[in-house]
Amino acid sequence: MLPDIDALLRGNLLLSALRLSDQALLKPHLELRELQRGELLFEAGEDVCFISFPLGQCVAALVIGLQDGRAVETATVGHEGAIGGVVSQGSLPAFSRAVVQVPGSVLRIEAAVLQQIKQTSPGLRNLMTRYSDCLLAQVLQSVACNASHTIEARCVRWLLSLQDRIGSDVLPVTHEVLAELLGVQRSYLTRTLRTLQEQGLIQIRRGRIIIKSRPAMEEASCECHGAVKRHFEAVLGAVYNASGTLVSLRSTPAEGTQLCQAV
Repeated sequence: MLPDIDALLRGNLLLSALRLSDQALLKPHLELRELQRGELLFEAGEDVCFISFPLGQCVAALVIGLQDGRAVETATVGHEGAIGGVVSQGSLPAFSRAVVQVPGSVLRIEAAVLQQIKQTSPGLRNLMTRYSDCLLAQVLQSVACNASHTIEARCVRWLLSLQDRIGSDVLPVTHEVLAELLGVQRSYLTRTLRTLQEQGLIQIRRGRIIIKSRPAMEEASCECHGAVKRHFEAVLGAVYNASGTLVSLRSTPAEGTQLCQAV
């Protein structure tokens, strides 16, 4: 078993929301991994052999690659969730690429082992199913956003989403990475970021973007960020603090788990 495993579990909202008995089923099978920016958790078409639970500020994106070489982000996953087939019956081919955007640690477990444990734990099975519903909602809203909203609004939405997950005004993201995730040319994104800076919403620094005003950013964003946030609140009980950052996850009364604070 990993040293200080209980502290590690508190770094992920899904894991920390589980009852102690369900956590005990997972603990012997969890492996701690350190991930670097740009590292792939899996590629499209590969079997998803591990389910990864990001800890702390670690963030990964689910990305769809296109034939013309572009890649577009469809969902962002941080310490509120999990990456991989959390509902599927073991290892299945991935449809998207999962790439680390903010480096950090994950706890991972073999997909086949997680499936076996879910069969014995209704609480774990229920939690994973509800999280999958939230992840699907994020993907569907991303599709609508990419089709209907301006690059400025989409950029603000993505920056707010990243801030939610790392809990800091300083976002460690480069123009190159952000342009790729939004599916636009870097020169186009640079003009967009300059416009947002002139509006007093952000401050651009080398290798990072600083959020200057969260309320102003929310005002400038399209409705997509708020829609996904409300769905997480309704289905998973994700609680946001005044800055909009994910701070806790509560499970339904029927599941019998208690409010858990994130680290």
